[in-house]
Amino acid sequence: MIFAGGEILPDSERNAVLGRLEKETSQTLSGPPLEEETVLNALDMLGRELDSGALDPLIARYAPPGAREEIDRVRPQISRAALEERLALELGGLRGPRPFGFSKVRPLGVLFHVAPGNMAGLPAFTAVEGLLTGNINLVKLPREDRGLTMAVFQKLTQTEPRLAPYLYAFETPSSDVLSLRALARLADGIVTWGGDGAVTAMRSMAPPGCKLIEWGHRLSFAYLSDWEGLDLSGLADHIVRTGGLLCSSCQVIYLDTDCLSVAEKFCKQFLPLLERAAAAHYETPGQAAQGVLYAREAALEQMVDRANSDDLNFPGRCCSLTLRRDCEPELSHLHGNVLVKRLPRGEIIPALRRQRGRLQTAGLLCPAPEREELVDLLARAGVNRITAPGHMSDSFPGEAHDGEYPLRRYVRVVENNL
Repeated sequence: MIFAGGEILPDSERNAVLGRLEKETSQTLSGPPLEEETVLNALDMLGRELDSGALDPLIARYAPPGAREEIDRVRPQISRAALEERLALELGGLRGPRPFGFSKVRPLGVLFHVAPGNMAGLPAFTAVEGLLTGNINLVKLPREDRGLTMAVFQKLTQTEPRLAPYLYAFETPSSDVLSLRALARLADGIVTWGGDGAVTAMRSMAPPGCKLIEWGHRLSFAYLSDWEGLDLSGLADHIVRTGGLLCSSCQVIYLDTDCLSVAEKFCKQFLPLLERAAAAHYETPGQAAQGVLYAREAALEQMVDRANSDDLNFPGRCCSLTLRRDCEPELSHLHGNVLVKRLPRGEIIPALRRQRGRLQTAGLLCPAPEREELVDLLARAGVNRITAPGHMSDSFPGEAHDGEYPLRRYVRVVENNL
């Protein structure tokens, strides 16, 4: 399916839409610019419908189970007040008079979004950021989208028809290189949310002068110091709830120790909390069976991948912990199966710097007197977000994304020195 001109079209229209896209985008860019107030009003009306429950049938039809809860968690970010604050924070300092003249903020023009599929609503959200900066948005939908983004685009353009020329969506597989190249050729900026393969592919397709905006995969972890007597239930809930699927999901639990017996003791104490979180998450017999399969799959993968390793495994009901001897940041097995490693604070920077540029969130749990020292160490190692372990995947209005303000990447500053 395709979304173009405010309508959902069959895939048979793909070549026709691509054939006229350059003319349509040029016409749109030749007309009056898209005003921030127009976008804010449309998003505000959509948010009110979401709050009233009017969009619940749409979410139930097009989104996976649990999507409503995910959307509710990010709802504060798309409130009118939060979006106005973002615009002021991220773009406000770029506007206004200068000693040599006057600066104006203008959109890049056309953004080609290679959207993520690891969280419901993210493809629509990346396009919203493009709309806020006045750009035309061409969105390659992920396989997991199931029609939610097109339904949201249709709702937005019905609410505000002036948005229709600024929103396009394509259910184009990554194997359709010709279509992707056609979209990339039109772009002033390519926004890619994928892993290394997706980023490399987009680099090869980006025309000269096109800005490549990477929101690639990231590694996140928890760091625990002197955890005895501290509440770890929030971390256990986070690990099971996110399933390791988000860039902010805890992939490794680091312990501020070099003692293996201390790490083993932690695993034995933490496993019951992880089992309790899994039992709360997998409520039905079918969900519980799925959790058992995930845990068994993780155990089998460990047997195959690390047959000669000296890992220590702690299997639980619908979850597991694996204690490894190294301190490298890496991806864990998914769905409540997580890695535990020792990392004394004196080794934080040399160990984590090996993954510089890939680190995102650290969930820090430590006594209050140690907090400032550990926050500074983690920040110097390259971590961009530091929060409580149970809130690693919570989003806060106005926060930076992977250490940068996204809206600044979607605009250009025009200097008027006349």
